[in-house]
Amino acid sequence: MARCTVERLMNQLGIEGICRGKKCKTTIPDSKANCPHDLVNRQFQAERPNQLWVADITYVATWSGFVYVAFVVDVFSRRIVGWRAMKSMQTELILDALEQALWARGKPHGVIHHSDRGSQYLSISYSERLVEAGFKASVGSVGDSYDNALAETINGLYKTEVIHKGAPWKKLDDVELATLTWVEWFNNRRLHSALDYVPPKEFEENFYQKTELAHVA
Repeated sequence: MARCTVERLMNQLGIEGICRGKKCKTTIPDSKANCPHDLVNRQFQAERPNQLWVADITYVATWSGFVYVAFVVDVFSRRIVGWRAMKSMQTELILDALEQALWARGKPHGVIHHSDRGSQYLSISYSERLVEAGFKASVGSVGDSYDNALAETINGLYKTEVIHKGAPWKKLDDVELATLTWVEWFNNRRLHSALDYVPPKEFEENFYQKTELAHVA
């Protein structure tokens, strides 16, 4: 459908697209911590699932204080493979999101895990867990605003499609339920222009189907 047709129909119906708000950094840089190399170099592309994951943290203001939400995303399909919401921004937050992702994806090995230079992601416990899982840690370069762009894009969609629309939020439980609902929709039904306008789940299913057919041929 032509863009002008969409614009005309939306005007007739009195609807408009959602505009994203401003971003807010939640990770705290730690210049003293040992830092892995940047294995991604802003090239957020993957040829298969479980090749490259990106991770980041965002925040939600509630009546009972800030709630922090961590996401782990598979770059190949943009699928959210792990997430966690807590009232604390400590390493436990991102560890729980990582553990959920590992469980959901069958504990794959050799995955490149990319994040920014936040102290949580450079912590000893998180670094050791990545090594234990057989992952290759990657951290964005210094002074690069696009070092973790894809993860920040997911955060932006989350804030736009859920948080800004549902505000004000009362407490952690409300944010958790809304996030759970959104992640299920995002993975299974949301159409993505970067994925030929199919949901992440369908995009992965198509990949595996083509792979199986190629092996049979």
